[in-house]
Amino acid sequence: MDRRDLLTAAAAGAASAALPGLAKAAAPRRPPNFVVILCDDLGYGDVEPYGGIIPTPAISRMAREGLVATDYYAPANLCTPSRAGLLTGRYPVRTGLGYEVIFADDERKLPHTEITIAAALKPAYVSGLFGKWHLGHEGPDWLPTTYGFDTYFGIPYSHDMAPLAVWAADAEHPQGLSTPPDYPALQRLFYEHAERFIEAHRERPFFVELAFSAPHLPEHPEPPFQGTSKQGPYGDVVRELDALVGRLLAKLKALGLDQDTVVILTSDNGPWFEGSPGPLRDRKGGGAYDGGYRVPFIVRAPGRVRPGRRTEAIISGVDLLPTLCALAGIAPPKGVELDGFDLSRSWLAGAPSPREEIILFNNEDVIGVRTQRWKYVASSYYRSLTLNFEKIGSYLELFDETAGPENYSVAVTYPEVTKDMQRRLRAAQARYAPFKRGVPPAVARLVRQMQQAGQRQD
Repeated sequence: MDRRDLLTAAAAGAASAALPGLAKAAAPRRPPNFVVILCDDLGYGDVEPYGGIIPTPAISRMAREGLVATDYYAPANLCTPSRAGLLTGRYPVRTGLGYEVIFADDERKLPHTEITIAAALKPAYVSGLFGKWHLGHEGPDWLPTTYGFDTYFGIPYSHDMAPLAVWAADAEHPQGLSTPPDYPALQRLFYEHAERFIEAHRERPFFVELAFSAPHLPEHPEPPFQGTSKQGPYGDVVRELDALVGRLLAKLKALGLDQDTVVILTSDNGPWFEGSPGPLRDRKGGGAYDGGYRVPFIVRAPGRVRPGRRTEAIISGVDLLPTLCALAGIAPPKGVELDGFDLSRSWLAGAPSPREEIILFNNEDVIGVRTQRWKYVASSYYRSLTLNFEKIGSYLELFDETAGPENYSVAVTYPEVTKDMQRRLRAAQARYAPFKRGVPPAVARLVRQMQQAGQRQD
């Protein structure tokens, strides 16, 4: 038995131990397929399993039939760094994409020295990315097909940026082909190309990233969904995404792949100007508070993950790469320092998270630390200022995550915990400081343009 078979058997054994009644179903015929549904700016409180009021029956079905993580943190509070972290298993400051997002005139891109999930799963898996990329679009080698994906159909960045084109690339078209976007049809087209990919590769293990560009503003619901919710166009788009999730689950069942496929639904960060963070504080881009980082995370894997389970174990988006590798029976990339942990035992058997902490960044700066119980926040925004609580000195923010939302600091009540969390923060700041690149030229240009526009208005 080789290493891959051994790890696959071990994963199956863990599932059998957790689910004695499903022992036969838990013995996979082959390494599992993976479908990661990555929504854009979907908030913690936007879907029913997390208390949302927008009807999401398909996502609710995923929750009933799978695992709901209540304390999952995206790799960043903004899109580009978050997507870089999810695909590489590394905090985005390491990749040079830790500062703001990539704009239309931005030359930055994910370094080709970085190993994505798609590359890590080769050659055992065939991989496709369908939807939003947002990890660079300049030069001859920016397409996802140069980062381990075999097929790509999608847009290079957010659908509120211009000029926008829809790109398609594969082995026959390595340089890619582009067409104008049909905004209301984008999410459906992303799904339909993913579905065709799944149909074409049903006989071998596959990894699909279905990267919706919604519900990021502005919303473009397709006509069948317009006006179908009480939450305006935002709610209409969430219902549309939910319907596409339902189509995916039905297609996997029809193809006989239901028992062989791990489906994960999550978001790249919290909601922007619309959407609901639920009971969480703040929103997308808002620093270290939960509303910008903490988002839905649901894992559906019949015969592997016990249905109807909820976990409060802390999970980070950088954990996906090592976890999917473990589930596939593939060793993680060699010579790469990962920030992620293998959570397969937590998913399969309900074991505690191997994580002691999650580091929270604002751009390239470490500004928060979350452990299983505690959250320490070093700075926050106030109007046009960034307030460093530690430098102010008279106020520190320590939150007990078992006591509810982050509304009341208990730093005075637990001084020893506060000191420990400060120690963790200092260690993280020292560890990641060497990777900081500073303000990218495109961001500096944008800031100047905004300042000049403000001066003209004055």
